[in-house]
Amino acid sequence: MEEFVYKNHKKLRYGYTTGSCAAAAAKAAALMLLGGREVSYVELLTPKGVSLHLEVLDIRWERDSVSCAIQKDGGDDPDVTNGILVYAKVQRIQGSESSAGIRTVTMQPGSSQGECESRADAAHDSDRIHIDGGQGVGRVTKPGLEQPVGAAAINRVPRQMIRENLEAVCEKYGYDGCLDVLISIPAGEELAAKTFNPRLGIVGGISVLGTSGIVEPMSEQALIETIRVEMRQKLANGMEYLLVVPGNYGIDFLSQYGHGLDLEDAVKCSNFVGEALDAAVEFGAKGVLLVGHIGKFVKLAGGIMNTHSHNADARMELLTVHAALLGAPVELLQKMMDCVTTDDALKYLDEAGLISPVMERLMERMEFYVNQRAMRKLELGVITFSNVYGVLGQTRKVPELIEKIVAQG
Repeated sequence: MEEFVYKNHKKLRYGYTTGSCAAAAAKAAALMLLGGREVSYVELLTPKGVSLHLEVLDIRWERDSVSCAIQKDGGDDPDVTNGILVYAKVQRIQGSESSAGIRTVTMQPGSSQGECESRADAAHDSDRIHIDGGQGVGRVTKPGLEQPVGAAAINRVPRQMIRENLEAVCEKYGYDGCLDVLISIPAGEELAAKTFNPRLGIVGGISVLGTSGIVEPMSEQALIETIRVEMRQKLANGMEYLLVVPGNYGIDFLSQYGHGLDLEDAVKCSNFVGEALDAAVEFGAKGVLLVGHIGKFVKLAGGIMNTHSHNADARMELLTVHAALLGAPVELLQKMMDCVTTDDALKYLDEAGLISPVMERLMERMEFYVNQRAMRKLELGVITFSNVYGVLGQTRKVPELIEKIVAQG
């Protein structure tokens, strides 16, 4: 693709999703199967309205099927799936079994619409197109995800893209029968370990994703959606109280913290604390315990719910103003404002005997702002720590929330 977006003063190239690759490969295979001629390039209109012109690779013909591949191009997004091949095998249904092993009625090219509908009822799919995942496409094993337990991890929009494109191909060639579509990603099983899939209970491969069909480089929305998926799944599996950490610092801290908290229960929210709280409210959680390093969580005391430094960096200002309100001397305040890290500033507060009173004030403000973001619809607690000084403070409901999180495990 040759479309770009500017982020952080850099020109970044758009890419296209695994869902677009699957739909394009399926369309190309169907065109060859029903048209009888090889297709070197295929056009795909994405839900975003961007038209893709994609090369068709590794074409394989069989008696009643054609398979081919499209290479994923993630643009300038740091995506582990960039460059992988996404295959689609499209097959006419002629026997009593589909390629996915689902029992069907006997169908030949030109089968009636009624026969297709009978098959669709059994397969829970469209009346003419059945879609499943093969090698390297994950399979759902836990409830709470977009696809039901047992289904291939091919999300709704990619499925819709495949169906709509194949319906159009069938109409073009006057084909009234049914088609099996098998999506496979040979590199998927190996890559899955680098994704969230193992945490979500998706086994055997990666997911086929995409809502717009286009990859926006460094997209915050894609990361937020991953957080939302994990939270929704944990709630669907019986959790009512969620443990949320920004990242690895929080996970490492919890491994030493104890109190019965299970690291597997933790949802990583990255910098998106506000969006995580929004999702918890939306999905019906009863409570959330936030655990984070002071370098990020001090920002919560200023109502900053996206803790990325590009969004806001008021760490020293917040620490310094609360020290000032406690009567810290100007010389100390000046030293704190010159600090690069929060641990450096805490060292000056420790020397002045001010860590505890400053943190008490900061925890009160954190509690106020997280409750405000959640519109007081959640039981909320916050634990803040430093790698040097350990636990720095916690809000009032933390002990109660820890008990509830441990009990539900």
